[in-house]
Amino acid sequence: MTTFSQVTVVKKANIYFDGKVNSRTVQFADGSEKTLGFMMPGDYSFATEAKELMEIMAGDLEVLLPDTQDWQTISAGQSFEVPANSKFDLKIKTPTDYCCSYF
Repeated sequence: MTTFSQVTVVKKANIYFDGKVNSRTVQFADGSEKTLGFMMPGDYSFATEAKELMEIMAGDLEVLLPDTQDWQTISAGQSFEVPANSKFDLKIKTPTDYCCSYF
């Protein structure tokens, strides 16, 4: 899916890591939410509350998922899942555009 119809977009940005990571929340009629965001090159750690699906629209990164020791390379067109109530690390190699879905 490349577009979303009949949604509400929250105007206030979610800004992290001194502006190097930012996103906007998109709310759907069924109550679900996604964030559309952009990450500049750097190393970042995140914590989840809900299960997440990260779809990479553009860019290149490495992810270290919970309970793993090996970094995975992820590129545009790929995605990865992160369990609820966990932490994961990212090494953003090139400016990265993403869509995050919450479950």
